[in-house]
Amino acid sequence: MRYRKILHIDLDAFFCSVEELLDPSLQGMAFATGGSADRRGVVTSCSYAARKLGIHSAMPMKSALQKVPGLKVVQGHYGKYQYYSQQVMAILEDTTPLVKQISIDEAFIDVTDMPQPACSIARLLQKRIRQEVGLPCSIGVASNMLVAKIATNIAKSSYRGDQSPQAILEVPGGTEAGFLSNLPIDELWGIGKKSAVAFSLMGIKTIGDLAVQSDEFLEQQVGRFAQTLKQRALGMDERPVGLEEDIKSVSNEITFDQDVRDEEEIINTLRYLSEKVAFRLRKQGLGGKTIRLKIRWPNFETHTRQFSLSQPTNHDTVILNTSVSLLHEIWKQDKKVRLLGVAVAGLSSEMQQLSFLDEDYQKEHQLLLAMDDLKARFGREVIKRGWEYHSRDQRD
Repeated sequence: MRYRKILHIDLDAFFCSVEELLDPSLQGMAFATGGSADRRGVVTSCSYAARKLGIHSAMPMKSALQKVPGLKVVQGHYGKYQYYSQQVMAILEDTTPLVKQISIDEAFIDVTDMPQPACSIARLLQKRIRQEVGLPCSIGVASNMLVAKIATNIAKSSYRGDQSPQAILEVPGGTEAGFLSNLPIDELWGIGKKSAVAFSLMGIKTIGDLAVQSDEFLEQQVGRFAQTLKQRALGMDERPVGLEEDIKSVSNEITFDQDVRDEEEIINTLRYLSEKVAFRLRKQGLGGKTIRLKIRWPNFETHTRQFSLSQPTNHDTVILNTSVSLLHEIWKQDKKVRLLGVAVAGLSSEMQQLSFLDEDYQKEHQLLLAMDDLKARFGREVIKRGWEYHSRDQRD
């Protein structure tokens, strides 16, 4: 049997690796990128030296500084991140036209038709990215995207050093189910913490435990997702790489008639934009992992910020809360704003989060679908969710 050769390329601590290129004195230092602690900022990336001290992405910056008082905080150069990402993606596209970028620092490529062994291609790619762009990366090698991504995760999670792991892990074709069998169930794409707890209560703690469940049992527990879930647990994934005409992102933006400085008006605008984007995602059956905020000052200077979630979403509140957090990383109170935009990227046509095992998530999703139906039939203004805004001063 001829197996596909799929590589998952993941740039190691991408934001921090770029910052080390821009400022070599940061190499080996415990540092993080992200917003300031006094403006509810979060850690967007952290060096491996910082990770050894317990710092991680999405941690409130205030908590990170409490945990490691000497932690150096670096304000991110987001334009540079995009530039370096494009350099890496150009190398992948030079290797094969079958490329699927899933975030600013991750992509899959299909090298099935190349004569070299997959691991040899991975080593050459890793070396080329390091030499030509200056960035370290880790690579998972497998017969499909699902297992290649998990291979990268396992290779990187087992690393304990204070430099980039630059790991390569191959799962040979035909060994997918065995590789996955003893892994914790939340290593499987789409199973978050709450879903993992729900499965654990059923006695299902590893991916192998899930793989041996009967179709009837899984259908009782997760309904129409049972077949997809069983295939994933067995390491099966037939999705093609780079052959789809993917929608890159869903976005909406507003240019104010007059520049706005009022925080409540700015937040309410973000709410409106988040609802529009979420509605369009649900209508198309999509969810996305990367939330982007676009902001333009009166002098037409424009900035973007983004944050990657652990699971795809199309929920208004998740998009809004992330957008507000990104806003507070860049916007200073009373500074006028000319334009605001919200976008969701890293899209997937299949919502990977097994949220049907999360009762609160499921109730929220059903409510949103019901509201979508009413809006489609009677107009957007027919129903609105209750929502109370609190300024930063009130929240503090």
